[in-house]
Amino acid sequence: MEIVFGVERREALKMKRNWNWAIWVGALVVLGGVLSYPLFFIRIPALRDFPWANLPLIGLGLVLIGVGMARAFRQPSVFRGRIFGSVLGALMLALAALFCYGIFVGARHVLPASPGAPQVGQTAPDFTLPDSKSRPVNLTAILNSPFAPNGEVGLGTGPTAGVVLIFYRGYW
Repeated sequence: MEIVFGVERREALKMKRNWNWAIWVGALVVLGGVLSYPLFFIRIPALRDFPWANLPLIGLGLVLIGVGMARAFRQPSVFRGRIFGSVLGALMLALAALFCYGIFVGARHVLPASPGAPQVGQTAPDFTLPDSKSRPVNLTAILNSPFAPNGEVGLGTGPTAGVVLIFYRGYW
């Protein structure tokens, strides 16, 4: 009985399972993709609104985890990671889902309510702002002046000028 046990043990030691690098690298890539957004990419305006750099990183990490899991379950005698890889893969998938929820759904609810914001069809309050040449321009003055094709206020004799107001609601 001991001889058989010793033979099995020697065979088991000879058939040492390989380290499943794809699971670990995939988990690190997912973690890097999630953490790099608030630490670095949020400072870049083009990447703050939509995480163009983070989503491919997270996707690549999840693919690597999937490859590692497939290797662990197809060849359990060669590669490790069936149990721990499953747990780590589930945690990284949950982290990726939480990141996507926070970016695409949760961030839309962060802005406070604005009861004083103008509504559609409501008359805009009168204001004065500098133009491109740093001259003050009044909303009422523009609306009451004749339209000029070259953009100069008050030179035309045709219909009155119109104004397009664009409101950006946000925080930056």
